[in-house]
Amino acid sequence: MAINIHEAIQIISSLNINLEFEIIPIENAVNRIISQDIYANQSLPKFNNSAMDGYAIIHKSKDKELKIIDTIFAGDDNNSLLDENSCIKIMTGARIPSNATAIVPKEDTKELDNGNIKIEKQVKEFQHIRFIGEDIKENELLITKGDEINFAKVTLLASQGITHIKVYKKPKIVVFSSGEELKLHYEKIEPHQIYNSNTPTLISRAKELGCDVNFIGQAKDSVESIKQLIQNSLDANLIITSGGVSVGDADFTKDAINKLNYENIFDGIFIKPGKPTVLGKIDNTYILNLPGNPLASSLILELFGRVLIQKLIGSNEIYPNYILGKLDEELILKKGRVTIIPGTFNGEYFSISKKRSPGMVSTLSSSNSMIVIDEKVEKLTKDSLVKILPINWKFFNKENKDFLTHE
Repeated sequence: MAINIHEAIQIISSLNINLEFEIIPIENAVNRIISQDIYANQSLPKFNNSAMDGYAIIHKSKDKELKIIDTIFAGDDNNSLLDENSCIKIMTGARIPSNATAIVPKEDTKELDNGNIKIEKQVKEFQHIRFIGEDIKENELLITKGDEINFAKVTLLASQGITHIKVYKKPKIVVFSSGEELKLHYEKIEPHQIYNSNTPTLISRAKELGCDVNFIGQAKDSVESIKQLIQNSLDANLIITSGGVSVGDADFTKDAINKLNYENIFDGIFIKPGKPTVLGKIDNTYILNLPGNPLASSLILELFGRVLIQKLIGSNEIYPNYILGKLDEELILKKGRVTIIPGTFNGEYFSISKKRSPGMVSTLSSSNSMIVIDEKVEKLTKDSLVKILPINWKFFNKENKDFLTHE
């Protein structure tokens, strides 16, 4: 029996998945999911240091003529101390004298004929001093298990002298196609035949989402052929197929999986498009069977398949997120079922795709997001606030827009 979308998300997010890890260099860890908590093994800064090129002083000496008694460069192990009539020339990043209470930028001073300096601008106590631990404190939690590693987290790791980390292994995904009426894109077709666009789409998207993907061929229209491909794929974390689960006479996928040690998780979701979506497992391998229509297949993968893949890659961020935007035109709907609508978000307005029939293949090539409309909604007016879910989102734009925030 079909379930609603909230039940589907809850079921997928609650799956108990055993994940394996590997140890890799931090430079190779970008876009991977870390499988350990990382704590700081040292404070940053490690010592009080200068944020400017200038002069280290005792604050109460700010109005005096000061004699330069030493110079400290970044990396120097210098233990010089100040008195009330002296200053020390210091470079950015250099450890300050232990009794210094302010750094004066060079441009705020005047050099006198006798070689001393005079401060010409107001000085605040402790200005331009970077204090021990103000960036990172020793034993502070820096990266949480399940976080995705990016360039900024590599910065954190490198700052602590960490060279290798534990990350979850990429999940192994197997994709196969079914339906002899469809031909793979490298095969010759007859005028009455069409190409299978779903399989290359699923392979490509699973790779983009951080999985290792294998294509194992096309099944013949028989239960035995599909059963053989499934049995060959049970070393994978997830098998993704499309089509073959409706009530048509030539739909064999459901019959094939039912002949194996198949455990049904859910059979159908009350959503448009994509109701004939099936999730189950055989032993430790999950099987996600998507609708056969290309657009429906891709949209269901984005909304539900990505939650499952987020679980499989070990991420601690598994629920769909959204940005609030405005609808750029009125939308009329037939209520009664939750509806996925693809379109384009430009940073302020969401534009509904004009082509969104479930069998279309061109829609997502010009879409960067989607909205999901509640089953009770019949009408949304122009400028209505909508929750926009990203699909393929680097968030650049073809137009040069003013991105500054103004008063």
